[in-house]
Amino acid sequence: MKTRIYIYATLLAIGITACNFNDHLPDASGTFEVDEVIVSSEVPGKIISLNLNEGSVLKKDSVVGVIDSVPLALQKAQVEATINSLHQKTMDVGPQVQMLKDQVAILKTQLANALHEKGRTERLIKADAATTKQLDDWNMQIDVLQKQIAVNEQQIKVQKTTTGTQNSTVLSEYKPLRKSVAQIDDQLKRTNITNPVNGTVLTKYAMAGEVTAAGKALYKIGDLSVITLRAYITGTQIAQVKLNQRVKVLVDSTSSTYRNYPGIITWISDKAEFTPKTIQTKDERANLVYAIKIHVKNDGNLKIGMYGEVKFK
Repeated sequence: MKTRIYIYATLLAIGITACNFNDHLPDASGTFEVDEVIVSSEVPGKIISLNLNEGSVLKKDSVVGVIDSVPLALQKAQVEATINSLHQKTMDVGPQVQMLKDQVAILKTQLANALHEKGRTERLIKADAATTKQLDDWNMQIDVLQKQIAVNEQQIKVQKTTTGTQNSTVLSEYKPLRKSVAQIDDQLKRTNITNPVNGTVLTKYAMAGEVTAAGKALYKIGDLSVITLRAYITGTQIAQVKLNQRVKVLVDSTSSTYRNYPGIITWISDKAEFTPKTIQTKDERANLVYAIKIHVKNDGNLKIGMYGEVKFK
């Protein structure tokens, strides 16, 4: 009888232990990661300064370094000198037009005098005091003066058109050159290395004094204040999770204790993938899993690459 009671007690203890063990099993596990931004140089040149180190905490839009701007400043000065020279190449049509207008005014005065003399000659002819030849001479002179006036007025129009065309050709270079100046000004602004996000410098790739190229990485930064746990769940678990669901994240504190963090599911993959070799799921027989991302507020103890476990309930 005692032996039977002992066996029942032993089986009960084993059952309770198994239940407690299952309670501590995580629903999923994975590693912590962070969204990283690689900051690159936007213009080529020598790095004059780069005031940061790995582990430095930087604010968004803060200037952390400078690229040598002297070559760009010289290029801008050259373009502006070309713009100033354009005005010297243009022609002022005013003096030539004014000279032609003065000539027209003189001719019109002579024409008015010829018309007056023609009228006087016509009256003298009626009184038999002048000949028709004199009248013909005045008519010929009037015709010549009218043609000269017409020619001069036409020359004024031609001179204005020709000079305007020449000036337009010269000044057509103005807008492209101004665009070049604006482009150089933009590049001059980019010689200041501006940090794009709040975060901590993870890796520094360049040093002051080095010559960099456009697009070459200078440093890598990530926001460690909120860190992401990338975990994997099985197809049978996917019905238990949803976006913005609150979960419990467990991280090893000692060999037998955990630190607990609240987390929020921010992403669930819509495509299954094969189980990664480094990831252990609750159902180890599963070949296909779904990735999820959980945002966890970092108290400073969570590091990139650290393992974490997830409990959905």
